[in-house]
Amino acid sequence: MADKIIDLRSDTVTKPSPEMRRAMAEAEVGDDVFMEDPTVNRLQERAAQIFGREAALFVPSGSMGNLTCIIAHTRPGQEVICEGKGHIYNYEMAAMSAVAGTLPRVVSAEDGIMTWEQIARVIRPKVYSRSQTALVSLENTHNMAGGTVYPTQLMHEICDRAHDAGIAVHLDGARIFNAATYLGEGVAEMTKKSDSIQFCLSKGLGAPVGSVIVGSKAFIERCRSIRKMLGGGMHQAGVIAAAGLIALEKGPKRLRIDHENAGLLAERLAEIPGIRINPAKVQTNIVIYDIQQTGLSSADFLAELARRKVLGVPVDAEKIRMVTHLDVDRKNVEEAVETIREMLKSHL
Repeated sequence: MADKIIDLRSDTVTKPSPEMRRAMAEAEVGDDVFMEDPTVNRLQERAAQIFGREAALFVPSGSMGNLTCIIAHTRPGQEVICEGKGHIYNYEMAAMSAVAGTLPRVVSAEDGIMTWEQIARVIRPKVYSRSQTALVSLENTHNMAGGTVYPTQLMHEICDRAHDAGIAVHLDGARIFNAATYLGEGVAEMTKKSDSIQFCLSKGLGAPVGSVIVGSKAFIERCRSIRKMLGGGMHQAGVIAAAGLIALEKGPKRLRIDHENAGLLAERLAEIPGIRINPAKVQTNIVIYDIQQTGLSSADFLAELARRKVLGVPVDAEKIRMVTHLDVDRKNVEEAVETIREMLKSHL
């Protein structure tokens, strides 16, 4: 049994560092609804600079960031093409339909990575009796495909072809810095052809809250109004933006450690009888493995594991997801694997 709780449910469970807490306590603030919070403004300016864009907008969450962009790119009754395991389709409370009034047009792609050929097949013909395709949404890295990464050239091709067809492209880049770390490329070059990007400050980068939308000045101005409509206009938001600035500057530099720990986790899990995983497919910090051969359901597996102080989440009845992050080190990974091994020994 682990000595302390090893929380591998998500990279959102991290605690703010002492440096972040000091920055939050001492943050220079103003009213961001009037665009007068200097710390929020610095965060937005820095994000725009890093991504090579004209402007950026701080939002409370990635889900709000994605929804804001969908509303900005579409009108009710239009369609959004997305991958079938994607976050905007499965984990955002159907907001694209319930709030934006758009319909998801789903593509099932191997490893969550759509190709232009797959996208082109589901674009609606331009006839008056059909809902029209307005937006393609890509997810990079792809959460429920196991943190998989879009090759940059493929993203560029999709953007070019979509634009030729009169369709915008939004990038759900919640973990785009993980993708950049895996590819060894800069986020500005990787994402330069997408019309909008949402990235998360709390997934992997370690901030306690917040995401950022980046795009053109005109697009961000439209998003600002939509953010207010959705209830995301905040007043003295510098107290949380201060942590976001530190996360943005320092978080990406250490993501390789999380990737190495995820690789170790996958390799060790592959050695345990009853667990199926291909470690070669683990690209970033997300590990998904199959427990069908253990005879346990995901719910029972995780309940027993939690009693032994190791936490994960179910993907479905037979698969488990674990995510490495800055509050988990190599020793914790080894302890978690040994706990799983001992648990299954007593069961099998």
